[in-house]
Amino acid sequence: MLPSIATVCVSGTLQEKLEAIAAAGFKAVEIFENDLIAFPGSPTEVRRICGDLGLTIVTCQPFRDFEGMPEGRRQRVFDRAERKFDLLQELGTDLLFICSSVSPEALPGIDRLAADFAELGERAGRRGLRVGYEALAWGRHVFDYRDAWEIVRRANRPEVGIILDSFHILARGLDLAAIGTIPRDKIEMVQMADAPLLQMDPLSWSRHWRCLPGQGDLDLSGFMRALAATGYDGVLSLEIFNDRFRAGSARSVALDGHRSLIWLLDETARQVGKPVPSARSVALDGHRSLIWLLDETARQVGKPVPGAVPMPPPAPVEAVEFIEFTVSEAERPGFEKLLRALGFARAGAHRSKDVDLWRQGDIRIVLNSEADGFAHSYQITHGTSVCALALRVPDAQAAIARAKALLDVPHAGAIGPDELDIPAVRGLGGSLLYFLDQASALGRWAEVDFEATGEASDDAGLTGVDHVSQSMQYEEMLTWLLFYSSLFETRKTPSQAVLDPGGVVQSQVIESGLDGRNGHGLRLILNGSQSHRTLSARFITDFFGSGVQHIAFATDDIAATVKRLVANGVAMLPIPENYYDDLEARSDLTAEEIDAMKALNILYDSDAGGAFRQAYTQTLDGGLFFEIVQRDGYAGYGAANAGIRLTAQSRLARPISVPAPSHG
Repeated sequence: MLPSIATVCVSGTLQEKLEAIAAAGFKAVEIFENDLIAFPGSPTEVRRICGDLGLTIVTCQPFRDFEGMPEGRRQRVFDRAERKFDLLQELGTDLLFICSSVSPEALPGIDRLAADFAELGERAGRRGLRVGYEALAWGRHVFDYRDAWEIVRRANRPEVGIILDSFHILARGLDLAAIGTIPRDKIEMVQMADAPLLQMDPLSWSRHWRCLPGQGDLDLSGFMRALAATGYDGVLSLEIFNDRFRAGSARSVALDGHRSLIWLLDETARQVGKPVPSARSVALDGHRSLIWLLDETARQVGKPVPGAVPMPPPAPVEAVEFIEFTVSEAERPGFEKLLRALGFARAGAHRSKDVDLWRQGDIRIVLNSEADGFAHSYQITHGTSVCALALRVPDAQAAIARAKALLDVPHAGAIGPDELDIPAVRGLGGSLLYFLDQASALGRWAEVDFEATGEASDDAGLTGVDHVSQSMQYEEMLTWLLFYSSLFETRKTPSQAVLDPGGVVQSQVIESGLDGRNGHGLRLILNGSQSHRTLSARFITDFFGSGVQHIAFATDDIAATVKRLVANGVAMLPIPENYYDDLEARSDLTAEEIDAMKALNILYDSDAGGAFRQAYTQTLDGGLFFEIVQRDGYAGYGAANAGIRLTAQSRLARPISVPAPSHG
């Protein structure tokens, strides 16, 4: 058999992955689609690199949601397949790798699906290409390799065969005997992965816990015996999704992968170790979670529960009222120039402190350069950074009372003459979380604490804070998830694994008050990585700790906003051309729309609710960057584009400096 490995198994850019794979002794490789899309060169260049390294490209995978589409969408997927055929031929490979559809639009019926593959096989044959079909363990209609084989059998095309994946078969506990009945010339390739035995859904299990053969608990020996009965002698390829592998050395992971295929039949399983959070933080979180649980129970049953701590109920966050930056006097002119370039105006000067208020639309930025006090201490520790977030809630005093009951740490700063005393607690990385409301004097904080400057705004079209992203140690994520979800009325989305060239970033979204009744609400993203090489991890280690790494501003017209920013000298993040070629294949956008986005480095995504467009500034000194977004009914955060953005950021060797102040 020919040992192979998928590029998704190891960390780094595509070039680094291929070099590591070749150095480990592999002669064949599967190119993962996201790696190719993020690559700044052409597919022909990838083919040349692989050739120079002595690597044969087995396939570029996956091709998703092909079979069973209703008539109105069927032609579209065949058009996509033809474009994929073009790509495969440019890469110098001949296998189209199709995984079973998970699309809610896909229709069932083995004969229907077989007809789709028969037609696709005919098209592939005209080009001298092959088609392989894999049953995903979480496929919508096809999740059993035996059904996939029956579809291939009925398609009855010499170009169409089956792809067998040990994880998808063993994770569902399927009988292995039927493997031995498949003719070896109908097995296009075999993918191998082990895994510890866990009780979780197959998708999450697959995405985070696969490991090399011999490192887990699956019956790979039984799988290999069944495969041997077919006489198969083709490609045996590793496909491993594992957070720690992506965080480790690409060369050592690739070498271990090659070794694991050799040791497959006689290596014993090894235990998977886990980092252990500090006992102190676990104990505190446990206490806080019990308090929250008793309070939730009391409210749901409508009567006191023994042991429950009296506290106000959780309330929604109505808006991000302001974001406070601590900036040294030396860096302040440059940061002010950046704010003006982003379209902000200096709207107010603090009545007694070296603090200014900047504004655009509903966004308020506070710039603090005080020579003493909390912000100054934070600046010494963290550098120029976000030192506080102010959240508007229905009742600020109720929010601080609830926070104290939940063991959050209150903060009391120095209050100047006639200055408001804004309640606050300690937040991530030692920053502050302020509470404001519109029902009390706190609603007039801007006019009470600041004197208006009358400065006119050169508006760039930014309207509000869409979301705030905080980066933290991986082990901190559960702590801060509990902090926010226990304090406010929130909704959390499932955690997602985002691929960074330096490893995997776990991303968790928390939302509150998004019904639009009282403001923009709060969208907060928590990011953590076990790798020290990801963008979020380097933000923590290079810039002195956990904190806000990026802020997304909303606009109603992203094209006009980005044009204004570019004209003002804001450096935007360049996006590879391959991204837009792929976008044409997977979206319904016109060529003119895609060209317009390409010219402005705008990314695109969509869901059932609508469209989403996003663009990023380049990273500033201090690790901070800004995002510009336009939502048109869209509910997500552009997760499909996260890997592209992270790869583009990693290619920029150094962060850009804050624009220097002008002198004339």
